[in-house]
Amino acid sequence: MPLYQALILAILQGLTEFLPISSTAHLIIVPWLLGWEDPGKAFDVALHAGTLVAVLAYFWRTWLELALPGLGMRYPAAATPQELDTRKRLFWSLVAATIPGALIGFALQHFVEEHLSAPVPIAIAAMLMGLVMWWADARSSGGKHIDDVSFGDSMFIGFSQALALFPGVSRSGITITTGLLRGLSREAAARFSFLLATPIIAGAAAYEIPKLLKLHKAGTMDLSMSTLAIAVAVSGVVGYAAIAGLLRYLQTRSLKIFVVYRLVFGMVILLLTFLHFHAAR
Repeated sequence: MPLYQALILAILQGLTEFLPISSTAHLIIVPWLLGWEDPGKAFDVALHAGTLVAVLAYFWRTWLELALPGLGMRYPAAATPQELDTRKRLFWSLVAATIPGALIGFALQHFVEEHLSAPVPIAIAAMLMGLVMWWADARSSGGKHIDDVSFGDSMFIGFSQALALFPGVSRSGITITTGLLRGLSREAAARFSFLLATPIIAGAAAYEIPKLLKLHKAGTMDLSMSTLAIAVAVSGVVGYAAIAGLLRYLQTRSLKIFVVYRLVFGMVILLLTFLHFHAAR
């Protein structure tokens, strides 16, 4: 894979992992449109390692403030008992919410890759998710802060995350949408979504990256380690900017722009697929 292709895909991954428009869909559709070879699942997950670095870099202090109280430690020292209890509850809610998506994703991964990773299913999923997002955003009361997330809220969001396995749905898209339906503000829903992304992305990277290294060692990977390292770094930098930008954007604005993008994206894919089908006949 040439460096310029790896960089384009890295920028796409960094943007679309956190914007609610589906990174998996874009990493499938863009090579399809441009006639590039499929970079492979392992490369996609390596780019996810870049966005894992991004979310850890952005939320490292938040994770410390959640994980240490969650494990029974008093941190920060100035926190009140009520604040420590809230953070402990939120930490274990995040842990519990990770489990459904991980189990369902592991069970259905191969089925989805074989049957639902084509342009038409992706286009349909992108548009349907856009309509659901529009409905949730329109009816959002936006009253709950992330500290108000209950265990029930977290489990609803966690189960919804499993739907992100289907290309076009978007992990951030479905979790933010479910957060809105549970009464979270747009910013709180996005913040919870990004925190919930951390263990899922870490697990996927830990599972797939050894396969990538094995391919490289065997000499069967069409990608140098230097190009891969640059792509991961770019994905991380762009991902960090996407997190910061979306959280700031959602403080004052709705998800309408992403709804419109999804509908246009899906319709363009369907049109191009239709034209390609008739041109090939």
